[in-house]
Amino acid sequence: MIYEVIVDISNSEVDKVFDYLSPFPVNIGDRVLVPFGKRQIEGYIIGEKEKSVGSYDLKDIIMKLDDFTAITPEMLELTKFMSSMNLRKVDCLRLFIPTSIRKGKVKILRRSYLTISDKIETLDQALALLSKGAKAQITLVKRLFINGNEQERDINNDFSASTVNSLLEKDIIKRIYFEENRLPRSLEIENKSIDLTSEQQAALSEILGPEKLFLVHGVTGSGKTELYMRVIEDSLNKGKNAIMLVPEISLTPQMLGVFRARFGDKVSLLHSNLSPGERFDEWRKLRSGYSKIALGARSAIFAPLENIGVIIIDEEHDSSYVSESNPRYFTQDIAAFRAKFNNAKLILGSATPSIETYYRASTGEYRLIAMNNRINNRCLPEIETIDMRREMKAGNTSFFSAKLLSAVEESLKRREQVMIFLNRRGYSSFVRCPECGFIPMCPSCDVSLTFHSEDNSLRCHFCGNKYRMIEECPKCGNKDLKEGRIGTEKVVNELTRIFPDNKVIRMDLDSTSQKDSYIKILNSFNSGEADILVGTQMIAKGHDFKNVTLVGILDADISLFVQDFRANERTFQLITQVAGRAGRDCKPGKVLMQTYVPSHNVFAFTARYDYKGFYDREIEKRKGTLFPPFSKIVRILTQSKDSTLSLNANHQLYASIKDALKEKAGIIRIQEMPAAMKKKSDYYRHQVVVWVRNEFSKDILEIIYTIVNSFHEKGVTVFSEINPQQMI
Repeated sequence: MIYEVIVDISNSEVDKVFDYLSPFPVNIGDRVLVPFGKRQIEGYIIGEKEKSVGSYDLKDIIMKLDDFTAITPEMLELTKFMSSMNLRKVDCLRLFIPTSIRKGKVKILRRSYLTISDKIETLDQALALLSKGAKAQITLVKRLFINGNEQERDINNDFSASTVNSLLEKDIIKRIYFEENRLPRSLEIENKSIDLTSEQQAALSEILGPEKLFLVHGVTGSGKTELYMRVIEDSLNKGKNAIMLVPEISLTPQMLGVFRARFGDKVSLLHSNLSPGERFDEWRKLRSGYSKIALGARSAIFAPLENIGVIIIDEEHDSSYVSESNPRYFTQDIAAFRAKFNNAKLILGSATPSIETYYRASTGEYRLIAMNNRINNRCLPEIETIDMRREMKAGNTSFFSAKLLSAVEESLKRREQVMIFLNRRGYSSFVRCPECGFIPMCPSCDVSLTFHSEDNSLRCHFCGNKYRMIEECPKCGNKDLKEGRIGTEKVVNELTRIFPDNKVIRMDLDSTSQKDSYIKILNSFNSGEADILVGTQMIAKGHDFKNVTLVGILDADISLFVQDFRANERTFQLITQVAGRAGRDCKPGKVLMQTYVPSHNVFAFTARYDYKGFYDREIEKRKGTLFPPFSKIVRILTQSKDSTLSLNANHQLYASIKDALKEKAGIIRIQEMPAAMKKKSDYYRHQVVVWVRNEFSKDILEIIYTIVNSFHEKGVTVFSEINPQQMI
């Protein structure tokens, strides 16, 4: 038998099948070591056949790398599906297996324990084998008779190595090993018996019916999480498994706590912030069938589960479900494929569904389930818009309105908690010289550097470059440098100054860079130790803080005026989500939203929680401009460290695509343009963008992919994506 192998090299030149023989039994899906040129390379067996087309002598597979079949038939089919979207096969295969397993860097953790030997039946029998002077040995034997067994490292703290070794040699005690799991931490949450509301019960009944695809459109606090768990419970009772996705890694400690309280050790967590050991153990529990539920962020969609009964994507609108690094994929596409393969249910949930998803529900592709009321009929918090132009005219130059500061003070007096949302981290978004206008820029990217006061640094939020803060302008020598737009660091500093008796904490990408740091932040706020939580979009979704009665939103218009057809949608979603953090328990909530453009229609819809009104306006606009969901946008991006190479490659691709599509129906327009960020991480970037009517997209995409795949230029990388979430 001849085996078809994909070698583990991420390069389009070798992203194809290579034929091998095997002197020992192997299976399709096995991970193997093969000779490749002068090297030995890991690879994946993806097929078998009787004859090889090539005339060369076939080499033998060297060894099988695992004692299990790493790639299941479903994973192979999913790889074919993803590679049809112009992704390299090996990049897709890598998604299914943690790096810690592929690289062999992490092993099963086994702890050694000491216990009484099998041949010793009574304490007297053991003591008879010891001299009366061996006091340490006698003490240890008595201790093990009482405790049964103890971890060897604990015993070594109390007894010498000679004491332990002597008892081992006399066969009075023995050493045994237990496998130990490295468990990710979660918030401690009590499992409470909850009676479903009539709305939840109706939703559950509908989901447990014959339909497979659902959009649950439920307001914040309507009890979607409880609904999800009831559906998963039903799936487990039928002998099936489940995948539950959340958008932010910061949400996983809370959700893991909730799920562990309900389902115990049937839950395993998967996300990129786990330690290699934790990820290794959690993956193995899922792969072995010990765990039945995979919970996590985007990457958990590739959990090694079979016989899946339900896949749930919470906050389905969130842009984090789009992978913008290689391989690029949309989580909903992968979820839909896996659900269909397993004949499982797919549930998308959100208080603010994406326009595209709601459109699919309105056309019948998804069954729409509405949950319009909060639990116990609690009111949604009132949203009040504050015009910051009036604040400035009144002489208030602070970034806090007088009304917001007064409301914060009143909430703190009542011993209630406050959340302040600003979707911009750092101390200030840039530093500027008022004399000559100089702004420090990242030398590797086409963006200004952000000032961080904690370590007095200038950082790039795209490539991660970090520099010392400048003390004077390098162009004119001026030392009076001015700060740009505020970030979360500055907000914390100012609130700490204004309210010195209250604890203010921050949650953003910078404050959660250490492992489990977000758990410490959430515990601090949940316990009431902290009074004010300042944060970026990490605090906007999913969190359930019972004592938060006030949410302040700074610079609510920050995401409105960008070159993105989704700008209005993203602003509406973000504000609605963060507003939903207030008043989630018995106390009413209030939201104060600061903006310099209070008359913008997005804020009017937001203040009324009028998703349907916003959707109707937005969908009409997109219908007129032929933006998704009425078309597909195909972006082809060229990158090179040489700007001329990138530009020339883009010219060539544009010419080839335009020529190939010139007589094709369904083309709305083709444009060649620089990327919004012309340079990123030392790479110069250009792009070709093609707008295609949906009904013609399949044939046109095949043509574009063929052109992109056939383009080879040394020093240039090219990739394509459909409906990119950001055109940066």
